[in-house]
Amino acid sequence: MKQQCHLAMIYLNWMLLLGGLAFLLFQRRYVLALVWVVALPLVMWGYIRVFPAISQAMGYGPIEDQPAHATNDSHTDVKLYTALGCPFCPIVKQRLEALREQMHFQLEEIDVTLRPGLLAAKGIRAVPVVEAGERLLAGNATTERLAELISSVPARS
Repeated sequence: MKQQCHLAMIYLNWMLLLGGLAFLLFQRRYVLALVWVVALPLVMWGYIRVFPAISQAMGYGPIEDQPAHATNDSHTDVKLYTALGCPFCPIVKQRLEALREQMHFQLEEIDVTLRPGLLAAKGIRAVPVVEAGERLLAGNATTERLAELISSVPARS
């Protein structure tokens, strides 16, 4: 299974959260609604934090990284498209932050949770996506693959 989050599943999770809240409020179960609003985001946060340890058991395979062998300065613009609730996005972001210190590129993170049109226009249906120049790299990418992508783009002038 490819290590990425389909936007449809992320939206389904958020619809379940809001739908559950609406149902509980409609039933006038205000205390349970408050618990729902507090507990579910905490559970999602915990899931993202422990995801690298449980990814293999969930069928995604191990979250492994391969370090970049040689990096060079690449004064280019890199965009990282993420969505709230995706466990792979923080992993790729952390790898890009470490690479940015070595390769000196500009990194812009774009959250598409409430803006699906940004990726739909590019034909992308899953996150994380790294865009460098005209090239896109979707899914969980190793540091080595990220460095190769960034190095292959001509520096901005």
